[in-house]
Amino acid sequence: MNWTSMHSQVLLLSAAQALLQSASVMVMTVGGLAGALIAPDPQLATAPIAAMFLGTAIATVPASMWMARVGRRTGFVTGALIGVVGGIIAAVGIAMRSLLLLSLGTMLVGAYSGFAQFYRFAAAEVADETFRPRAIAFVLAGGVVAAILGPALARLGGPLIDPVYTGSFLILGVITLIAAGLLVGLRVPNPVAAASTDRGRPLAQVVRQPTYLVALFGAATGMGVMIYAMTATPLAMVGHRHDLADAALVIQMHVLGMYLPSFFTGTLIARFGVLRIMFTGLILLTAHVLLTLSGTGFVSFASALIMLGVGWNFLYIGGTTLLTRAYTPAEHGGAQAVNDFIIILVGLFGSLSAGALLQALGWQTMNLLLLPWLAVTAGAVIWFWRAEAKLQAQT
Repeated sequence: MNWTSMHSQVLLLSAAQALLQSASVMVMTVGGLAGALIAPDPQLATAPIAAMFLGTAIATVPASMWMARVGRRTGFVTGALIGVVGGIIAAVGIAMRSLLLLSLGTMLVGAYSGFAQFYRFAAAEVADETFRPRAIAFVLAGGVVAAILGPALARLGGPLIDPVYTGSFLILGVITLIAAGLLVGLRVPNPVAAASTDRGRPLAQVVRQPTYLVALFGAATGMGVMIYAMTATPLAMVGHRHDLADAALVIQMHVLGMYLPSFFTGTLIARFGVLRIMFTGLILLTAHVLLTLSGTGFVSFASALIMLGVGWNFLYIGGTTLLTRAYTPAEHGGAQAVNDFIIILVGLFGSLSAGALLQALGWQTMNLLLLPWLAVTAGAVIWFWRAEAKLQAQT
């Protein structure tokens, strides 16, 4: 693939990522509010958001395995069309005051995300070895647009059609349809077709490699820590007498912290090496924990959440980049599916445990619990770093 084509494909995937993340942010913004209006029990208000994460978890492995057979373009377009249907069903659910239909719709939006989880791997597949870390980072940089566009579209659609929030999900369907149209233009080489004579190693052998395990552990740590702390932040801020506007601003700053560094993370990886960037991400996540100990004022929350976002970025992009070294083209379907499925499960655990631990322990103590996890991950990265250095010295 030539230089112009390679960069145009990465740009297309970045645009698709921006639309996908906008849809996800829209669900996070109004899903609970819409659920609260129609739920028979207030405790079920967040069911639409939980259903979205469930949809992602269910779809991730089948999506990866299917795309290994039919190709990225067919899979990504299909995933986006599922998201369109999800937006329509969610809007109908609100109109009919059916929490079940609303949750079914958001679950389908989550399934769309399950397909779209692999945009970053598609970027790695169209890029050459030199450009690969930056390609992965540029795709994730689409989240910068989503941090602004998602909440704005959710607010725009809220009062647009009665009942309230129906319009938000119809707009979600429209932007997802636009994403499907963009993805029709995607051209990603089919790794299986390119390596038809190579069936690859057994999946268990691929997963047992130190490279694979360290990459997975790093990315899963970044995702789990980030979702755990982010989920608890609005509740913690309101509990410490901040208003909802302050909480929303901190979350927006956090999301920008997650995605803005993507414009240079790939360059940093190319210059300093992936393990140094992953270790830096762990230092930044540790800084998040320490900043939570500085108090419960706005500045404390904001600075901690910015560190959380940047630390996630370095660790997640670094882990993804390292993972691409652990499998051959013929092995990519299973290797990527296992990786992302485990990461999503860790994220689910973080989101489900955050509220209970915040209630039981408080904001600062619940964050202190992250330090042993971060220390173990740092130990794994350092061990692998030294092992690679020793191997290079021998050769």
